[in-house]
Amino acid sequence: MKYAFNQISLIQYILIIFETQVGIGVLSLPRDLAKTVGTDGWISIILGWILSTLVSLVIIQIMNKNHGFTVFELLSQYFGKWVGKGVSVLWILYAAYAASVVMFSTVYLVKLWIVPGMREFILMLLLIIPIYIITKHGIRVIGLFAELVLLVSMWMPFLLLYALKDTHWQFLLPIGKEGLFPIVSTVKSTILSFLGFEMAFILYPFLKDKKSASKGIIIANSISMIIFVMVTVVSFVRFSPDEINDYIYPTLNLLKLIQLPFLERLEIIFLSVYLFTLFMTIIPYLYAAVLGASQLVGMEDHRTMLRVVMCLWFILPFFFLPSASQINDMGKSWGMAGTYVAYMLPIFLWIYGLLFHPARKEHKQ
Repeated sequence: MKYAFNQISLIQYILIIFETQVGIGVLSLPRDLAKTVGTDGWISIILGWILSTLVSLVIIQIMNKNHGFTVFELLSQYFGKWVGKGVSVLWILYAAYAASVVMFSTVYLVKLWIVPGMREFILMLLLIIPIYIITKHGIRVIGLFAELVLLVSMWMPFLLLYALKDTHWQFLLPIGKEGLFPIVSTVKSTILSFLGFEMAFILYPFLKDKKSASKGIIIANSISMIIFVMVTVVSFVRFSPDEINDYIYPTLNLLKLIQLPFLERLEIIFLSVYLFTLFMTIIPYLYAAVLGASQLVGMEDHRTMLRVVMCLWFILPFFFLPSASQINDMGKSWGMAGTYVAYMLPIFLWIYGLLFHPARKEHKQ
């Protein structure tokens, strides 16, 4: 009950997970899939959704047995003070790195597509200000912001209807032409896009209706899967299998093809509004990192740690400006870390809990 003052509703819980997932993946996933499995990539997305949902349900089972604990408190309960804190540090570094990767990607996108002449440190400062204001107020305000992001972005999927002009559906045929192995092996490319469900480790103690946690995370993963499949299929039928590999962010190039009589450069307007969604990938990871760091050192207020991260982000552009290839490599390393933190760690904790930490009656509701 110590998080009762900062509770979130089921809708907010769903939206935070869903919006954490879609982020950068919506912009780059079609190209990543086309490079490895061709136009059968949409099948890999569905397989990735199944895997992510199964692991998500494992996370909920772990948290059901440990009501009121965040993942950092849970690790200390399972492994003892020092080992638990050691694993918590790794989780905190993972969350901070994830937030930083998306932050640098956002700065690169804005500079490339919207304001190419602006200095990076100025862009970083302009992005830091709203992120700090939202994150400092905690998970309840983050949940409210997630609802706002839904409202301002509901028109975006309908743009895909305009992009369906001059499409070639034969590009998708024959289904399975690359064989089963490429489809299965490419599932790892969808891991980065579905990362975000591990936020359930952080969100669960704040969820008002904990009995609906499993239902909520299935809905969140399913909405993400539908968006990914929709964007990927439209990209595949609009661009040729060879052409799509020429674009770093096929979704934005898709929008450049849409011609409206009253509007030009639709992709700039789209990306400007899409910044809200990118914020909702950065903020949950950032909050998880500063909350964990604060709990680790015994601080009740996470804002001090938040200010430290904000200062580091502002200073970094003076010493490190990642190129497009470096940002791509950072994304791959985030995905690799995610396979351990988001996929393997929950399974290990679940098995460990069954063997050594059976459900405690005092934590059951």
